[in-house]
Amino acid sequence: MTLVEINFDGIVGPTHNYAGLSVGNLAATRNAGAVARPRAAALEGVAKMRANLRLGLKQGIFLPHRRPDQSWLAALGTSAEAADALTWAQASSASAMWAANAATVSPGPDTSDGRCHLSVANLVTLPHRSHEWTETFDQLRLAFADDRHFAVHPPVPPPFGDEGAANHMRLGLRHDGAGVEVFVYGEPGGPFPARQHRTACAAIARRHGLDPTRTLFVKQSPEAIAAGAFHNDVVAVANERVLFAHEQAFEDKDRFFADLRERLPEVEIVEVPASAVSLEDAVASYLFNAQLVTLPAGGMALILPAEAQERPRVVQWLDHLVAGNGPIRTLEWVDVRQSMANGGGPACLRLRVVCNPDHVDPRFLVDDARLDLIAQVVTQHWPEEVRSADYQSLGAWPTAQRARRELLKALDIVDFLDTPA
Repeated sequence: MTLVEINFDGIVGPTHNYAGLSVGNLAATRNAGAVARPRAAALEGVAKMRANLRLGLKQGIFLPHRRPDQSWLAALGTSAEAADALTWAQASSASAMWAANAATVSPGPDTSDGRCHLSVANLVTLPHRSHEWTETFDQLRLAFADDRHFAVHPPVPPPFGDEGAANHMRLGLRHDGAGVEVFVYGEPGGPFPARQHRTACAAIARRHGLDPTRTLFVKQSPEAIAAGAFHNDVVAVANERVLFAHEQAFEDKDRFFADLRERLPEVEIVEVPASAVSLEDAVASYLFNAQLVTLPAGGMALILPAEAQERPRVVQWLDHLVAGNGPIRTLEWVDVRQSMANGGGPACLRLRVVCNPDHVDPRFLVDDARLDLIAQVVTQHWPEEVRSADYQSLGAWPTAQRARRELLKALDIVDFLDTPA
């Protein structure tokens, strides 16, 4: 089998909650204290993956992490039972569900040794995400264990913040051909933190053995970050030869576009003008936090959050988009409202990996039957509701830990069971 793109979605964990921990993520902070519904959130994610399968796409999964993270709490000299409310929330976040932050991926056609390279993200900007990398690293090393075809790297050391594929794009004529890799970084000084450091981008490019003549480092516009685009994938997404971006996504877009066209003359840049869709509407609708995918029968589809339909100017522009002769002709709508309320759309929930599926640990790949199994476990074991008033009383949250163990046993991924079965 030739190389194909696989979307690996994070399964929403049983501790999904709205603690408002993500500074700069307007949806997350706006919904702080709201009632969360972990069961509904996980089932929404399963439905999204099932819709991808119907489109003929390859689909994989990543697992919920152990939460609360007792090891992290112990390193802070406390425990789930004794921690203050903020520290407990930071230890209990289900934010690993957003697999776009799991790693940065460079497929074999781009790398010097012909292997697919994955660098786990360090996520050091925010405490609740800073301890994700250890378990993500373990999952990546298991799923992509064949070192003939994969190289899995540890995180870039702090203080250089790296948020993974959410700030990385790859363009090329085909998934299985050589591509142009684009690293998007921010600079501090605005009202919200710039989470991706240029130094981290450069380190990953060197570790992955990328050709410097086919690698670009592009600065995210301060206006986009200030508007709530905490990651580049809130204002831009790429697939094969297509770049779909907001007019105000990049600080020096003219230079970027010229450099991109020089390296990939066939590139098609679909730019949404601010006069048609404002940054506010783009961030609120997550228009660009969509999955832009190539369909097996040809052409491209944009997989969008249902909330985008609530913004008239966004809908008007999308109607214009699909009515034209451009590369994006199909719109697919998905309901991921529980994720969206915490600031993560369809693109946040997945990590794209171009590889041969036969080289991946099959336990991390899914079909409809495997998704049925996941849905069954979620329905039986995931909490229906989590309220902020309960945070202090949940402690080690044994029901959530039990739910996760049941899922891992059902999927036969016992490598991550932290207590005896």
